[in-house]
Amino acid sequence: MCGFVTFFSNSTIAEESKESLREMRRTIIHRGPNQDGEYMDDMLYLGFRRLSILDLANGQQPYSYNNELEIVFNGEIYNYIYLRDELIKEGYEFSTNSEVEVLAKLYKHFGEKFVEKLRGMFSFIIWDKVNKVFFGARDPFGIKPFYYVENENGLYVASELKSFHCNEDTTYREIDNEALHNYLTFQFVPEPKTMLKDIKILKPGHTIRKEYGKSHEINCYYSIKFNPTPGSKDEKMEEIRKVIDDSVRLHMQSEVPVASFLSGGIDSTVVTALAKKYKPDLKTFTIGFDRQGYTEIDLAKETADKLGVENISKIITHEDFANELPKIIWHMDEPVADPAAIPLYFIAQEAAKHVTVILSGEGSDEVFGGYTIYHEPNSLKMFNYMPSMVKKILKSGASMIPEGTRGKSFIERGCTPMNERYVGNAKIFLDNEKQTILRNFSSDFTIPRAVKDIYAKAASYDPITQMQFVDFNTWLTGDILVKADRMTMAHSLELRVPFLDKEVFRVASKLTSEEKINGHVTKYLLRESFKSELDLTAIDRKKLGYPVPIRLWLKDELYSWAENIIKESNADQYINKASALKLLEDHRKGPFDLSRKIWTILVFLIWYKIFIENQSPFLEQKEIAVDRN
Repeated sequence: MCGFVTFFSNSTIAEESKESLREMRRTIIHRGPNQDGEYMDDMLYLGFRRLSILDLANGQQPYSYNNELEIVFNGEIYNYIYLRDELIKEGYEFSTNSEVEVLAKLYKHFGEKFVEKLRGMFSFIIWDKVNKVFFGARDPFGIKPFYYVENENGLYVASELKSFHCNEDTTYREIDNEALHNYLTFQFVPEPKTMLKDIKILKPGHTIRKEYGKSHEINCYYSIKFNPTPGSKDEKMEEIRKVIDDSVRLHMQSEVPVASFLSGGIDSTVVTALAKKYKPDLKTFTIGFDRQGYTEIDLAKETADKLGVENISKIITHEDFANELPKIIWHMDEPVADPAAIPLYFIAQEAAKHVTVILSGEGSDEVFGGYTIYHEPNSLKMFNYMPSMVKKILKSGASMIPEGTRGKSFIERGCTPMNERYVGNAKIFLDNEKQTILRNFSSDFTIPRAVKDIYAKAASYDPITQMQFVDFNTWLTGDILVKADRMTMAHSLELRVPFLDKEVFRVASKLTSEEKINGHVTKYLLRESFKSELDLTAIDRKKLGYPVPIRLWLKDELYSWAENIIKESNADQYINKASALKLLEDHRKGPFDLSRKIWTILVFLIWYKIFIENQSPFLEQKEIAVDRN
């Protein structure tokens, strides 16, 4: 895993700009502590930080090819050996075993279309010196980050947004109001927007191209498409076992130590069990909290013992949680209010003491249909037979029922169209609730507007597959993969996700809704595929993820801490402090759990202090005062 900073200038790069570009590169040293490199000519700068994984001796970057190409590359190409062999048949010779040399010769042979052949996680930039073309791409699922800014001076690209704040030419601090509205809905800003108006993200499966004197252009080379196909259950199960095993095998490619995260669920259990086949002395890592009911350590240790692998665990306290939060948000780049990011940060910190590469189960829920909410279309099926007028009357009546009354939510959800009801795994604030929180509330930036284009592309899918498609295009890219990359890279740890593989998705995309959600069982065919191979209770265990006790902490130990963050914030032009404080007090009094709403506000306020007010958590690291029981 690595990181890069690039700049394609519209004119000769000024001497005074060079140090700013180098500072942009230094900011991401955590992404690549093993090697520092740069290439510069009159119009172009490529800066690189390397974390050595493959071809330790010869993988230096930027990589120069035949005085024609200069390349920076972040990620892993899992089929690079196959592609290398194909190029050798075409007469190409290789002087290294590195992936970046394969990329150079693929580009030379196939041109920009070569990106369609890649199987892996990546973002890269190729400077074609002969044709004066600046070309980049991001992997099909968005596993690796790719931020960019184009202004009158040229096109900047960076692996992390924080790099832009080291250069006066790219230090943007104007908040995008629509992005802020969407953040309160999703707990993150859906791509390609960021919270900052002038900084964008290249969408997964897209390329970016710029010629001298012209604006950049963006094109799609890969898009997620589901193709539910009836077929033999046994044949599908065999295909699932084979393709996941092959993906794990490829994801084990490394010249440095590889380990696995292990929770109590099926995803990490399958990955760990298959990885052990290729590395019998595999280490596993688990995290938990010092609150009963908020740890999977015992379950993970039980699974580890049955699999015959070593398990290393770590317990987090609320003091750990609060004191590291500013640093965590700095690493995150953008406000992502998923509490699970914090335990991921700590377990990555522990794992980095032992290994350089870690396997994880991210993506399985989106690929195989693993979220409990995917039961909803089946549970609400009765409403499909009701006339729209009846549903309108029922919904109106339900609105008058007191909050918390049993059945109220069921009626409201059943009488609400899918595209208004489901926007992904997290829906924090409703549109009407934002009016009391946001100073600059606009009725234009609604929840249906945020997902309109996604639902238009998913119109032909069944309801469960529509939900998957929404999560692929929002939750996965904006939350799951952002925290996975940033929290592991904070400790120079490379995270690999075998479920998010083009071949795995090709197989999973053919599953019918019944093969994903069967009765009360999620990921039905995935579980069935490994039942005979893995005699473990984890196969049938419900998903917990990284359970975080913020509901309890915000009532007790962290109440005063949260109150102080709100009161001391200078983000008054965006957030109504009185409303935020009322939410906090209402949560403490009960009976409703408002912790996720409060957490979303708190993360934004801390992010604002760091990135808008420029108060880095590394300048004066002080412990945050918390209440102690």
